[in-house]
Amino acid sequence: MAKVNISLDAELVVEVMVLAGVGSPQDAVEAVVRDYIARGHRTEARVQSQDEPRRTTDSLPPLPEG
Repeated sequence: MAKVNISLDAELVVEVMVLAGVGSPQDAVEAVVRDYIARGHRTEARVQSQDEPRRTTDSLPPLPEG
């Protein structure tokens, strides 16, 4: 996988390390980014599952009146 070097404020990185409970700045920032991405995927899945019943209902032909 390709790597990217990013400069961040040291205080920000130290705070992330403390909150994540990780001793390495690289690992701490990577954990935060991975969590952010996973949270986005969970949100997408939740929204998609909530929209699914509406989509299937909208695509059904109307019931005949009778």
